[in-house]
Amino acid sequence: MFLSGCVASLDKPRIDTRYQSLNHESRARFIVLHYTDLNFADSLEVLTRGRVSSHYLVDVQPPTIYRLVDESRLAWHAGRSSWLGQTELNASSIGIEIVNGGHSGDRYGSYEPFPDKQIDAVIKLVRDIAKRHAVAPHRIVGHSDIAPQRKSDPGPLFPWKRFADAGLIPWPDAELVASHRSRFDSELPDVAWFQTQLEKHGFIVPRHGLLDDETRNVISAFQMKYRPAIYNGEPDAETAAILETVNRPEGLLIRREGRWQRYR
Repeated sequence: MFLSGCVASLDKPRIDTRYQSLNHESRARFIVLHYTDLNFADSLEVLTRGRVSSHYLVDVQPPTIYRLVDESRLAWHAGRSSWLGQTELNASSIGIEIVNGGHSGDRYGSYEPFPDKQIDAVIKLVRDIAKRHAVAPHRIVGHSDIAPQRKSDPGPLFPWKRFADAGLIPWPDAELVASHRSRFDSELPDVAWFQTQLEKHGFIVPRHGLLDDETRNVISAFQMKYRPAIYNGEPDAETAAILETVNRPEGLLIRREGRWQRYR
């Protein structure tokens, strides 16, 4: 028994940690927000015993935050996904599932609102994760951003503007949107322009110039975030103006130290 213990210790490599590279960053480069489309009990069952998982689950009443997967481990929450050219985001993201009933019918149906206190908890959680992992504000996204053909969560009732007001994500400059809107009201760009701008923003989108279901799904995902009053997937002047704004260097604002500043 004594000898076997010695062999086991000899098998473990000695590692010298005196030297550290300055060229490194966290593996977590994205934070992805979801709704569960289930109640808490069913959400917990699926996320702890099913084939999908998430780092965090945020309940409704009281708005308790549960850690289900350690942040150092990969969780299976993103699925087939892409944002800003990076694919398979499970490997580079932290997933947050929010207990919420989701939507009825298809993606254009009705959605369940999020209680304020639950969103307060999510904001605190996102701020903490983003600070510890240095996640850039434009890499805090929804499931519908990274997988618009399959998913519509967290949906049009998710209060993205509150996250912008909290300084967590950038937001389009309203004055620039209004300025571009007047131009697009008189002449709406063709579908190919919308596809190009959506891809520039971060989505995977068809580039054939046709308004097919896939393109509508991406437009709808964009509208849910920035123009949730109407998220029908139809190209229109307001959507074009927001797209033009978010893709310009001066178009995005970020709230820091109590005031809005240029993001880029």
